[in-house]
Amino acid sequence: MTAEPRGYGSGTVEAMTKTRTLVLGFAGLLLLTTACSGGATATGAPAPAAGAGPGKVLFLGDSVAVGEALPLAAAFKASNVGFQSIAADGGGNVVGPFSAENWQKLPGRITSAKPAVVVYQLTTYDWGSREEQQAAYGKLLTTVTGAGAKPVFVTAPPIRPDDFYQPHMDDLNRAPEAARAVASSGKAVVLDAEAVWGGAYRQTRDGKADRSTDGIHTCPQGAARFTSWLLAELAKLFPGFAPATPESWANTGWSADEHFKGC
Repeated sequence: MTAEPRGYGSGTVEAMTKTRTLVLGFAGLLLLTTACSGGATATGAPAPAAGAGPGKVLFLGDSVAVGEALPLAAAFKASNVGFQSIAADGGGNVVGPFSAENWQKLPGRITSAKPAVVVYQLTTYDWGSREEQQAAYGKLLTTVTGAGAKPVFVTAPPIRPDDFYQPHMDDLNRAPEAARAVASSGKAVVLDAEAVWGGAYRQTRDGKADRSTDGIHTCPQGAARFTSWLLAELAKLFPGFAPATPESWANTGWSADEHFKGC
């Protein structure tokens, strides 16, 4: 089985050039990020301590999250919050293919990172029955809370499935429900990122590339919108957290990363 999602290498030199010069103009970015900063729901959210900040944030996920981690790193740095991503190309999942190998290292990686918050974006490989998904998400919750951190599940961007993903779409569509069932204990939070992406894959927004033409990954504009939204959601959970404005992190060079293809 090929680990990396199909179509990821379809970007061209022209597309990469457009990525490097992508208009992340502050006026447009501020408009987009303001529009998507609200409307998400947090399921099972424990009441945060007044004035508490998020501390160090550890980010988990697949290659979609790898791209999102680029602006997240810049934004958390600008916000004076520690950030580390262990998202992985062709994996990073806690249920489904490759998850057994991931679990051999994941508890140690979480513990050694010493996070205050662990954000797991559901992956394109979270395949399995409802029972398998809930068991895996429950195991992640136990692992994260055992390390003294707060688990935050984030729903994944909708994809345009090809032949590789089509047989697993029921699993992927069911994954958020499984995460919410686990979060109903009150020990975890589920953030619905539909406020960012909408309910279906959409390649462009406002005339600019938002998602990769491969139907799976994000482009810099989409990753920036997701970053602004996630920081705003964490500010709701941690009232003492004041996220840096997009002006401080949007145009700091991360959008030129070669990870962004098909944009």
